[in-house]
Amino acid sequence: MRKNKIAAELAGYFAAALLVFSVIIGIIFAFLFQKLNVEHTEKELEYKASRIARTVAVFLEGIGTRSFPPPPQKMNFKSYIDNLNELSMCDVWIVDKNFNIFTSRKNMNEDFQYMNLPRDAEDVIKTAFKGTTSANKSFNSVLSAKALTVGSPIISSDGETIGVVLLHSPVSGTSKSIEQGITILVFSIFIALVLSALISVKLSLNFTKPLNLMKQSALKLANGDYSVKTGIQRNDEIGELAHILDELSIRLDEASRESEKLEKLRREYVANISHELKTPITVIRGSLEALCDGVVKDDQMVKDYHLQMLSESKGLERLVRDLLELSRLQNPDFAIEMAPLNLCDVVKDVQKSCCHLAKDKNVQILSNLPEQPFAVFGDYGRIRQLVMIIADNAIKFSPENGTVKISVKEETDEYILSVEDNGKGISEQDLPYVFERFYKTKSPENKNGTGLGLAIAKEIALRHGAKLFAQSSEENKITIFTAVFKKCPQNLLGED
Repeated sequence: MRKNKIAAELAGYFAAALLVFSVIIGIIFAFLFQKLNVEHTEKELEYKASRIARTVAVFLEGIGTRSFPPPPQKMNFKSYIDNLNELSMCDVWIVDKNFNIFTSRKNMNEDFQYMNLPRDAEDVIKTAFKGTTSANKSFNSVLSAKALTVGSPIISSDGETIGVVLLHSPVSGTSKSIEQGITILVFSIFIALVLSALISVKLSLNFTKPLNLMKQSALKLANGDYSVKTGIQRNDEIGELAHILDELSIRLDEASRESEKLEKLRREYVANISHELKTPITVIRGSLEALCDGVVKDDQMVKDYHLQMLSESKGLERLVRDLLELSRLQNPDFAIEMAPLNLCDVVKDVQKSCCHLAKDKNVQILSNLPEQPFAVFGDYGRIRQLVMIIADNAIKFSPENGTVKISVKEETDEYILSVEDNGKGISEQDLPYVFERFYKTKSPENKNGTGLGLAIAKEIALRHGAKLFAQSSEENKITIFTAVFKKCPQNLLGED
């Protein structure tokens, strides 16, 4: 029952609303039905009274008199009234101009006089003598029963009112009809309430079903199951809530996958750092232990051990420096000084520096630069670092007497910087991973690298809104690194 608490409350609300509605409808129906029934009875009595009044007028004129009662030798007037009672199924009274009352009731003529009528009853008779038909219930005390009375004038052929017909109809019949109508209404309302209660329970369960589904989905999300979906398709507020819950599930699933990916990268990062630090530390420690224990005594060997430790410490220094550099670039709070600069000036600066690096392998560095400035928005030192890393890699992997080409060209709204070498090329398996941290191809040229250079270059490109990618093939021995920078207005360079 607790699971369907909302459904029970909704069913209760529906039932209460229907009950109140039924009571209100019942009261209104009883009032209107009684009113309409009385009005209908009153109109029917008025019609009967008018017909009887015309009949009495014709009857009196037929026997040549306008007085009540007619001559007894021609007509028993009391019998005549009895016939009128039977035909009209009502109690008929006749009042003459002298306010004498004639009726078929026993002892009424002897015991009852006009002066004994209530004030309102007199008004009905007086109104009828004025030629107007009217009705009221003022005769209840006279008739000793609830009745509706209608008074209609008896008008002769020349338009004179010679009497009044009073037609009495007991209200008990009307009340009985009303009671029967109300009984039928109550029974109908009861059946309707039972059916409505069943329907309201069904509708409440249908209404709460998607809520229960969303509750189950929310519980699964809370327990870490981000693949759950509500499966609710509705064009209302509940459907919108279900859609939001499904969208939350998708985003939590994506966030979970990203978190797992980041955790995996973190573990790999720690493992790679540990691996990179382990070798030089082991070499330095082994060399120091050998020197401290006096195992190595030859002066030349001692010197070689010192040189080895110096080389390893330099490698450690370079590794730590690159790690710090990469960490700073990945930190969004680390600010870089952005300003308009000429991309060609950066390339010329890098070319000068690389000439010294290329001498040992006799690598020729060629550049194809335009004469006009190519304005980009960025940090001069960081963009120089990016180009320097790519150019240094190109020199490192180029063969003896090789060539490295640096070019800058203009597209619609971009500048394309390319560094090309004709070294060994990069295999298809290694190419997707060249920008990842600590990723190094297994080659003699990479034995002293930290595997962080291209990762640093990638971060610099990202901080400048630039794109950096590599193309290579082991077949034609050509590798091209391309950086795409967005243009900025040249008038911002401030050159004379």
